[in-house]
Order: sequence, then structure tokens, then C-alpha cells
Amino acid sequence: MSVSLSNDDKSILLATAREAIAASIEDRDPRWPECGPALSGRYGAFVTLSKRSPAGRRLLRGCIGRMSSVDPLHQTVRSMAAAAAFDDPRFPPVTERELGNIDVEISVLSPFEPCAPEDVSPGLHGVYLVRGGRSGVFLPQVAPEQGWDRQELLEQLCVKAGLEPGSYLLPDARLYRFTATVFGELET
Repeated sequence: MSVSLSNDDKSILLATAREAIAASIEDRDPRWPECGPALSGRYGAFVTLSKRSPAGRRLLRGCIGRMSSVDPLHQTVRSMAAAAAFDDPRFPPVTERELGNIDVEISVLSPFEPCAPEDVSPGLHGVYLVRGGRSGVFLPQVAPEQGWDRQELLEQLCVKAGLEPGSYLLPDARLYRFTATVFGELET
């Protein structure tokens, strides 16, 4: 179910993400790494930026993604890296001064599949909920990072979507699960 990428593919995508951010900050044309055919698949992807605090903790600095894409993966990563750095409404744009203190993590998403709540395995599955024009998504790594079990994950998903807790159980709610291939600069 997960998207299979080689270590070289992962390194190329991480370099692509960092170059998208650096070229924009430095106001220059990007120098893209060469991408092989494995990076031309059409997958959703999220780019998460984190910043090292003086105490050594990782702090979220931006996270934006697409759940699916018509673009090749390498182009999706370029776009989402720039969006995470400059367009996440929760944070000011990344500056040149802080760029060296930013770490990049990429989540490449598998196709979504409808599921029942009991079919969600926190830490393995990401979840996407749609109900009445509202939606919310959590990547697979969120539940273990927050210490959530299945029920808390689904309750928090409702809150994120702007719905009442427990809304995932309603007949008109649509729940989906997916996996992600997650890798970052801290691993390479």
C-alpha cells in the first residue's frame, strides 16, 4: 500500500524541497536535481518543516500538502515545499536567517481507501474525514507524536475538520485511510 522509493529517490526529493525554498529566499533560478522515472508518479505529498529550538526540541514551522496530485511527484514536492515555507497561514514566511535551522520532512501518500473506524491503525494509517462540506486530515505520524489511540485520533480529526467529536460515526460521514512513506533530512 505504501509508495516505494529508493534512498536515492528520497535524497533527490529532499534536495528538491530544500532548493525550492532556498531559490525563492535567495531570489534566484532554482537548480533542480535530476529526477528519474520513479519520481514521475502521481502521488499526494506533504512537506513538513521543523525548526530546532535552543533546547534542541523540534518545533513545527510549516506543513502543507496535497492529498492527491495530477503532477509528477517531484513537482508536487517542489510546490508543497515552497507553500510550507511561505504560505502556511499559521507562520510567517521562512527567512534566509533561519533557513539553516530548518529541517525538511516529506510524506508521500498512498491512494486513499474508504474504511470503518475500527480499520484505522494509529501510526500506520493517516486518516481523512469528509462530512457536510467539511474535511480534515492527519498524516500517519501525528497519532504517535501526540500519544493518541484510535478513538482520540478520530475525535481530534473531527475537531480539526470543524465537526463535533464523534461525527466520524454519523451515516453521512466518509472516513478514509492511507499510508505514507515518510522520510526527512534528519534521517539521511
